[in-house]
Amino acid sequence: MLAICATTGSAVPAKKPLKVFILAAQSNMDEHAAVKTFASLVVELFTAKELKTLEGPSHRVHHYVGTAKIVGPIGKAFAEAMVKMLTQEKSTVSVQETQRFACKCLELQIGDVQGFVIHPSEPNADGSRPWIWYAPSYWYGYPNERLTWLFSRLLKQGYSICGTNVGDSFGSPKSRKIYSRFYKYVVKEYGLSAKVCLLPQSRGGLMWYNWAVENPEKVACIGGIYPVCDLTSYPGLGDTAQAYDMTEAELSAHLAEHNPIERLTPLAKAKVPILHLHGDKDNVVPLEKNSGELIRRYQLLEGPGELAVIAGKGHAEIPEYFESEKLVQFFLQHGNVVSPAKK
Repeated sequence: MLAICATTGSAVPAKKPLKVFILAAQSNMDEHAAVKTFASLVVELFTAKELKTLEGPSHRVHHYVGTAKIVGPIGKAFAEAMVKMLTQEKSTVSVQETQRFACKCLELQIGDVQGFVIHPSEPNADGSRPWIWYAPSYWYGYPNERLTWLFSRLLKQGYSICGTNVGDSFGSPKSRKIYSRFYKYVVKEYGLSAKVCLLPQSRGGLMWYNWAVENPEKVACIGGIYPVCDLTSYPGLGDTAQAYDMTEAELSAHLAEHNPIERLTPLAKAKVPILHLHGDKDNVVPLEKNSGELIRRYQLLEGPGELAVIAGKGHAEIPEYFESEKLVQFFLQHGNVVSPAKK
């Protein structure tokens, strides 16, 4: 329930603001609906002349029924309530249970954040709750059935599988904030490990590395399948700039702040293990400009990085990548070593 305590000067009939307050504040509506009602009532009950005579500083407020000038203490109270409503993080959560990869999947809507959590059929006896966080999720139906072999083996080992919808964001600052909100929720709500195993595939590399370098303490390891590591290589600054709410020139000027291969120091200092599988015939995400360059720089920073080159293979969904025992063992080695986070 929204409680707005508004007073007016003597120039305005007392019954009108009182009626506004009672109808808006004592309604059984949530804050969002109450603010809408309050805005509507102010416009309906006060004439333009009366609004201008309200005492106090002027406040211009855009609301759902149009644009009006609401001045004085009522305007101030309404403006403050509107700002609070617009800046407050949505807290509503909906959960729908489905089945994916032969396990229970929880489709989550956390305010405006969409994601999923696939729980293993048999949780670990020691209480640990390791998890794999895959990107890109929801984009063109990913993760798709090609990941069944890999995910099934990890689920059988007690790993949960998660994904979050950030659209075609290319690792933008906005998408990083969405990831952090999802991380905070699932770690607290489901007791997942405070350190997560990141699995970037292709453009998922931009998403995960830009989040990981800002949250190295939350990352157990990164195991990638031909991940994009350099914005200038793919998709190019022109396509990326729009997702970053920048011009191409602005992104170019601030490239070091957003390009994964230039942001590796925090991960190296934290000694986060990295493994990339990448084909030497990849014409979409070229090996040398992406995984090759990232692992080279990471090793120069004394970070534990390894590149497994898949000879003669390109950017394809083939067993050499998606049925890799090496990748499974990498996640098992590094992901199940920390206690679950406390709720």
